[in-house]
Amino acid sequence: MKKLAVVALGGNALLRGNQRGTAEEQEKNTFDTLENIVYMIKEGYDIILGHGNGPQVGNILMRNDAGENMYDIPQMPLDICVADSQGGIGYMIERMLRNVLKKHGIEKDIVVVVTSVEVDKNDPAFKDPQKRVGKIYTKEEADKLASEKGWDFKEEVKADGGWRRVVPSPKPISIMNEKTIEKLAREGNIVIAVGGGGVPVYIDEKGDVRPAEAVIDKDAASSLLGARIKADEFYILTDVPYVYLNYKKENEEVKEFLSVPDAEKYMEEGQFAKGSMAPKIQACIDFVKKGGKKSVITESTKLEDRSYGTKITAEYDK
Repeated sequence: MKKLAVVALGGNALLRGNQRGTAEEQEKNTFDTLENIVYMIKEGYDIILGHGNGPQVGNILMRNDAGENMYDIPQMPLDICVADSQGGIGYMIERMLRNVLKKHGIEKDIVVVVTSVEVDKNDPAFKDPQKRVGKIYTKEEADKLASEKGWDFKEEVKADGGWRRVVPSPKPISIMNEKTIEKLAREGNIVIAVGGGGVPVYIDEKGDVRPAEAVIDKDAASSLLGARIKADEFYILTDVPYVYLNYKKENEEVKEFLSVPDAEKYMEEGQFAKGSMAPKIQACIDFVKKGGKKSVITESTKLEDRSYGTKITAEYDK
C-alpha cells in the first residue's frame, strides 16, 4: 500500500508577514510553496493538504469590522469567517497546484473539502485566547485596537516582534467527513481539508451542530485527521528549518531528531512558545502517540532535502 502523508501548510506559506495580502502575492507564495511537495507526489505518496489561515482570517475580521462601521453591514461570526477563508484559500491552493502539476506533467484530481471540526464548548481555551490571527501591529496600534474594540493581543516571539490579535483555540476532538476525506486520498486524489483548522462547531444537548467562536490550530486538526485515518507520516511546513532549544538565545541549539519522551520533556520545561512552536510540537507528539510513523517540522523549501527538518518519532530513529 502506498504511503499516506498529511502535510500542513503554514499560513505564512501563503501570505508573508511583510506583505499586504493581495491575491497576486498569495498566488505566487502558494505556487512557490507547492513546488516543494512535487517530489512526494513523484515518489508515490497519497497526500492530504491542510493549511493555516491566521493572516487571512484576521484580514476577513478586519473587513467585517470596517463594513459594519462604514456601511452598517452586519458582522459575520468567527465560524463563518473561518469557512470563508477555507473556501478562498482552498480554491487558491487547488488552482495553483493544478498549474504546478501541469508544469511537471502530472495528472491528478484535486478536491477541496470545506471541513467542520468538532470542539468541546467547555474547552478552557475559550477563556484563554492564544491563537494569533491577522497582521502584526506596533504596541501603540495594538493598545488602541484593544481599547476601541476589546480585542486581545499578544507579543510575537519571532520575526521582528510586534503584536497580533489572539482568539480562542480549542482542541479538536473529531473531524467531520473524515472517512470520505480518507477515501478520496487513498484513491489517488490530492485532498485539501481541515483548512485553517476546520470550521469550529460543537454538538449541543439536542445533537444539533452549533457554531463555536474560535479558530482551531491547523496543526492540531491536521494531526488529528492524520491519526484517525491512519496516515503514515505528518509534515508541518513553517518558516524555520528546524526545532530549536533556547530559541534566539546565545545557547540556541538545533534539534534535528526528537523522541516523543524528549519532546514532552522540553514541552514541560517551557522551551516552546504557547502560540508559536508549542502547538506544532504537541501536534507531532499526538500523531506519533496515536500510531503515526513519524512527524517532521521544517521550512517548505527544505522539504525535499532530507538533511533538513526536525523528525519526531516514538523513539530515536534517524
